[in-house]
Amino acid sequence: MPDCCDHGHDLDELVRQQRKVLWAVLIVNAIMFGVELVSGLRSRSLALTGDSLDMLGDALAYGTSLYVLDRGDRAQARAALLKSGLMFLSAIIIFGRALYQLWHPDLPTPSVMGAIALLALIANIFCLLVLTRHRDDNLNLQSVWLCSRNDLINNSSVIVAAAFVALFSSPWPDIVVGLFVTLIVARSAGRVLRQAWDRA
Repeated sequence: MPDCCDHGHDLDELVRQQRKVLWAVLIVNAIMFGVELVSGLRSRSLALTGDSLDMLGDALAYGTSLYVLDRGDRAQARAALLKSGLMFLSAIIIFGRALYQLWHPDLPTPSVMGAIALLALIANIFCLLVLTRHRDDNLNLQSVWLCSRNDLINNSSVIVAAAFVALFSSPWPDIVVGLFVTLIVARSAGRVLRQAWDRA
């Protein structure tokens, strides 16, 4: 009987820790979504705007994860299905913007791109570090850890794009990275979808 009680206490403590971590990364991503969206639109950067939508998708995913945190595997799998849908939607929006940029290329402001992408990179390193401890807890936490890991790739790509935009005074590095971000988001959505579908 004491062992059963101890196990229940440990489980409650684990859920409490997971909830605390998810609230932290949700707040960080929500703030960075606003910062990147405004900066991306002002600087006319497809890559930065695309990364902001990825941040929004992550924030919504973390909110969904909080909702199903103390629920069963089936509910968590359904939440992961919703996350994959949100990720696919973000990819479609970014791709649509990329098509527009292909026909109406506009030189973005590389200094803004680089500075904001660096800030987002620092924010996502924090998120990845706090999520790493819980990434193997369940499908729910594994999917949000994957989102955070991909964000580091996206942020680094935007920084590289900003450097090439400044070097060549061309909008094409920004457009290429915007399309790359779309591919990363879509592939991650597909992976989450496959894992969730098997357990839903």
